[in-house]
Amino acid sequence: MEKNYLKITALILISALIGLSSCQKEGCTDSEATNFDSKAKKDDGTCVYDTTSDEHNITDDGSGVGTTTWKSGETYILEGLVFVNDGQVLTIEPGTIIKGKDGQGEDASALIVARGGKIMAEGTADDPIIFTAESDDLNGSLSITDRGLWGGLIILGKAQLNSTPGESAIEGIPTNETRGIYGGTDDTDDSGILKYISIRHGGTDIGEGNEINGLTLGGVGSGTTLEYIEVIANKDDGIEFFGGTPQIKYVVVSNCGDDSFDYDEGFRGKGQFWLAVQDENAGDRCGEHDGGTDPETASPYATPEIYNVTYIGRGTGQGSRILTFRDNAGGTYANSIFVNQEKGIDIELLEGEGTYDRFQAGELNLEGNVFYNVADGTAESIFKISFGGGASANPDSANAASTFAAYFTTANNSVENPEIDSVDPIPANPQTDNLATYPSSLFFETVSYKGAFDSENWAEGWTLLY
Repeated sequence: MEKNYLKITALILISALIGLSSCQKEGCTDSEATNFDSKAKKDDGTCVYDTTSDEHNITDDGSGVGTTTWKSGETYILEGLVFVNDGQVLTIEPGTIIKGKDGQGEDASALIVARGGKIMAEGTADDPIIFTAESDDLNGSLSITDRGLWGGLIILGKAQLNSTPGESAIEGIPTNETRGIYGGTDDTDDSGILKYISIRHGGTDIGEGNEINGLTLGGVGSGTTLEYIEVIANKDDGIEFFGGTPQIKYVVVSNCGDDSFDYDEGFRGKGQFWLAVQDENAGDRCGEHDGGTDPETASPYATPEIYNVTYIGRGTGQGSRILTFRDNAGGTYANSIFVNQEKGIDIELLEGEGTYDRFQAGELNLEGNVFYNVADGTAESIFKISFGGGASANPDSANAASTFAAYFTTANNSVENPEIDSVDPIPANPQTDNLATYPSSLFFETVSYKGAFDSENWAEGWTLLY
């Protein structure tokens, strides 16, 4: 009797040890080991499974999350900055909830996909993947103006920048964290998939006004899939592009504290079907677009192609602008709708090379767009020159303002009321005339309307806004 008891005890101990050692600390690649409590990692390189709870605390001691899967119907709580390291793959199933703990400065929480890491986060319209604050119980207790409750989602890649030395430390991460470096030479770099993702209530301040964007894309390449993404109630920008060539469509950015869409460092990606909705009491530009940082005139120039956006501003009397192009930024906005903003589009004229030079070179294009209740409705107020320091010495300064304003009509831009608002962004008065030609690209869908929506709201159901 005693011998049988000892055998049973030994078997139980052996089984327990096998369970503890099947997931290695430096990768967790065991296909059965997808749900573990990272706080329970042991010094011997093993991690303990938590099979009784659907809530998991995730920390990072420098080894990243490993190659692992976060499961549908479960909640993962980020404690501090959590990385997907180089060579690791984080898969997130539809319906998964990721929450960031509250905390400012060094206690900020965020999920960062480092260069060489991948995130495979494919939600569905019925089961989106939600990133939000730990305090969000997902029953409506937080409002769409509750901002800065956690960090955000940051993806870093190996695509080209135009800043020196070609690599940078990403905004929102301490500069001594080497996993926060982005940039390189691979414009087709693949950081994974984001699809049917909702990112809510982020924008923690990590110090000296350095806030994390809702979605940050640093040096991300065109091999990355980015579709059906919402950023709502972020304290800083909604989405910011730092260089690279990412291609992103079906995007909703609303109620953010700063800019809706921001780009810099030679961003050369593509975009289609973007919606920006500003809170009347917060927010700056719908689009803040810079060319370079150090130096501003470096190549490759920022020349993204952006089609079919709907930007709904804060309304008159708020002092905000629809779009700003500066620091030698180029780019294209076409077949789009812009409404309800006190100020229109300005491009910067400098004494040296700047954004007006990109306009003259045909690298800044605004074609086939519709404006309503923007500035005072005239071409001169909607398309405006911003004179930078020393601009009066530029020989183009005398004619620049009139040339840019005249371009408004020649490029088939117009003032019409599409009859939309933030509640219903589908035009009651569809805008279908004088469409700009779509680029020859597998990315762009050729459609017969302006703005982000035809007759159906593709944002319904999976976004918090709709």
